[in-house]
Amino acid sequence: MKKFVTLVALLSLGTASAAWAATREEVQNRLDNAATVLHEIMAAPDKGIPEEVLDHAKCIAVVPHMIKGGLVFGAENGKGLATCRTANGWSAPTFFAITGGSWGLQIGIEGVDLVMIFQGDKGMQRLQSAKFQLGADASAAAGPVGRHASADTDWKLNTEILTYSRAKGAFAGLTLTGADIRRDDDSMVAFYGQGVSTRSVLMGEVEMPASARSFLDAVRGAKAQAHAAN
Repeated sequence: MKKFVTLVALLSLGTASAAWAATREEVQNRLDNAATVLHEIMAAPDKGIPEEVLDHAKCIAVVPHMIKGGLVFGAENGKGLATCRTANGWSAPTFFAITGGSWGLQIGIEGVDLVMIFQGDKGMQRLQSAKFQLGADASAAAGPVGRHASADTDWKLNTEILTYSRAKGAFAGLTLTGADIRRDDDSMVAFYGQGVSTRSVLMGEVEMPASARSFLDAVRGAKAQAHAAN
């Protein structure tokens, strides 16, 4: 019976999240939580994202407190935000939702902080699209962790997206395949109003809202934290 209840609760996550229209307050909380996630991860450089990975990042995305759980099937459901490099610095944030499944022996439901590093123009183009799938449309792999990335350049040359997770204080590279990433229309409208495209935001064509600066400060500060620890 407990297994059945857990499974029903898990399957209801996607339905519930789709039914709740985002509010400006909810979006602001997500921005603030994402900033906190980056600050806390980079505060422990031996277990953080290497400076070389941050140097090479075209876009950085964070999903604070993604719900992950299952019995035999695993499932992910969360909402996140991303920013990309432009000629004038990091762009204003765009918003997306992530849903999907993974296969493995998992029990229960837990909150996981997810960080994705998009590499190169191709990775950024994936993020600009309305929807894509990790592993199918875009190559994804667990990112290296520590003060410095390995001299092995496979992570740089062969992968569009490096993925990381933090659960119960532990931070590590995450293998996440089969998850769908799509534009979060409700959050985009709540934050920017009607008619603002993901591409225009990530290309730096939309003015940075003052309320997004805490997240962008955390993105800029991540590199500084990594460099200061070396």
